[in-house]
Amino acid sequence: MAVWQGRSGRKSTGAKLRRIVKKHKREMGNSPVETHLTDSVKIKILRGRGGSKKVKLERTNYANVFNQETKTCKKVTITNVIDNVANKHYIRRNVVTKGAIVETEMGKAKVTSRPGQDGIVNAILIKE
Repeated sequence: MAVWQGRSGRKSTGAKLRRIVKKHKREMGNSPVETHLTDSVKIKILRGRGGSKKVKLERTNYANVFNQETKTCKKVTITNVIDNVANKHYIRRNVVTKGAIVETEMGKAKVTSRPGQDGIVNAILIKE
C-alpha cells in the first residue's frame, strides 16, 4: 500500500485547491512496518530512491542486548513484550518498536533501534 505525501486538496477554509502539478512517484511513502515477535525471522528489502536499499524487519525472535556494566553485547532471544510507549495495544500484539521494554534471556531490556526501519533489534539491559 502506498501513501501519497503531498499537499492537501483543500484550503483551511474548506475550499478546493486546483492541482498545479501532477502527483509524482517520488512523493509516495510506504505504510509502516510493525515488527512482530514470532518464532521465525522475516526481513523485507525495498528499493529506495536512487537505487538504495531499505531493510525492514517484519518478524523477529532475537535482539542484540548490550550490558553496560560488563561492556559486552550478546545476541539473545526475546520471550515477551512487557511495555511499549508507542501504543498500549502493541503489548498485547507483541509488536516491537523503539522504546519498547522486552523480556529476554538476560533480563529486561529497552529497545534502542527502529526495527521497522533499521532491520535489526538493538537493546540495552535495564538494571533491576
